[in-house]
Amino acid sequence: MSDDVTDEEVEEKQPEEQPEEQPEEVPEEESEEQSAVAETGDDTEEPQARPRDSRRRGPRRVSAGIAHVVATFNNTRVSISDQQGNVLAWSSGGRLGFKGSRKSTGYVAQQVGADAAKRAATFGMRDVEVRLKGPGAGRESAVRGIAAAGMNITILRDVTPIPHNGCRPPKRRRV
Repeated sequence: MSDDVTDEEVEEKQPEEQPEEQPEEVPEEESEEQSAVAETGDDTEEPQARPRDSRRRGPRRVSAGIAHVVATFNNTRVSISDQQGNVLAWSSGGRLGFKGSRKSTGYVAQQVGADAAKRAATFGMRDVEVRLKGPGAGRESAVRGIAAAGMNITILRDVTPIPHNGCRPPKRRRV
């Protein structure tokens, strides 16, 4: 049955297999670019970039913000945001190049607080409300680092979540 193919079917298959439309589209795109160059009088090869959002006029200026300090047993993270909660600057022990158990020390926490505060100072931030969370060793050290970087601490608040007898503790060990 496959030998009974007529000449008409063979002719119909050949034009479908040949993609002749692609070479025709390429000159049209070039002609559009050439017409754009002719209209603007610009001889650069790169197409014109559209201006960004008109609301962005320059570097953002924020005078007061919130420093969120998360001190765990393994690391200390500091994120500094504006009053609405949009993060402007952050830092952690790993970002500063510390690895392993050194990330959980008070010294690294102080460095993390100072680094985040310096990054936030580029936005013009001067006053900061500090919110501490977690039981780690770097709680007070991170606050010292933020203050040493030149930030004025207005409020110091502990927001560590405390359960109201939530989960059942594991059974007692028998030794």
